[in-house]
Amino acid sequence: MTTAAIGLGLGMVIGAGCRFFDIPSPAPPRLIGAFLLLAMTLGFVAAAQLLPAGQTISQKPAEVQMVTR
Repeated sequence: MTTAAIGLGLGMVIGAGCRFFDIPSPAPPRLIGAFLLLAMTLGFVAAAQLLPAGQTISQKPAEVQMVTR
């Protein structure tokens, strides 16, 4: 929860800084782009909560067999 609050605060600071210094915002200019960014973020957070920590699809490196002729 703390990480989410820090991320939200950092996003607000970056957005306010871009507005104050008249720098183009690093955010999508259209609402659909903002929704896409939100969906990707929520998917990332949900996957982090649902999947066990440090586990990937393949735990062992694939065995490579040499073919000799």
